[in-house]
Amino acid sequence: MRTRAKICGITRIEDVHAAVDAGVDAIGFVFYEPSPRHVTVQHAQQLVKHIPAYVSIVGLFVNATSDEIAQVLAEVPLDILQFHGDETAAQCQQIARKHQRRWYKAIQVKPDLDVIAEIKQYHQAGASAMLLDAWHPELKGGTGHCFDWEKFPKLDIPLILAGGLTPENIEDAIKTTDAYAVDVSGGVEFAKGIKDQQLIQQFMQGVQRGSAQ
Repeated sequence: MRTRAKICGITRIEDVHAAVDAGVDAIGFVFYEPSPRHVTVQHAQQLVKHIPAYVSIVGLFVNATSDEIAQVLAEVPLDILQFHGDETAAQCQQIARKHQRRWYKAIQVKPDLDVIAEIKQYHQAGASAMLLDAWHPELKGGTGHCFDWEKFPKLDIPLILAGGLTPENIEDAIKTTDAYAVDVSGGVEFAKGIKDQQLIQQFMQGVQRGSAQ
């Protein structure tokens, strides 16, 4: 089975086309204003018109209220909610049930965190997957840093690898972690929020090579 791949933080129509042409499984939009990859609801509306069927649309939220998420869902047909803040398992479950969406939670792999316990807590609350990202004291994702892939858990739960992934290291990352899916943003950019078509192609080629083990 090929490792699934998501390109996150897309802000331009040409980058949507580049991702789709490269064979990505999901495209992510960041609905978090402090992020340099933030898109408004109106902007996202225009972008999703260029995403064909069988490519999932993911909305990334950081500590958003249920009402704020509802405002996005009223205009943007998100398939999956990605909670990337300090949301508890109960909060994620409540919001997802209210809006009838699948969801997953991103956790930052801190040195003192019991990662497996954290994963199981959210999975039991109904998470479709769990995303493991590098820890940063200030940033909520998009750090450009990796964590120790040797510490990536081996669980019977879909786990998504993120943090510092690039076309150069993605093959090794997949072979080391055997992740269900990978999530990249900065590693395929030439500027914040501006993707590079060639890097996207090279990244997806690395995903293919890493999956063929």
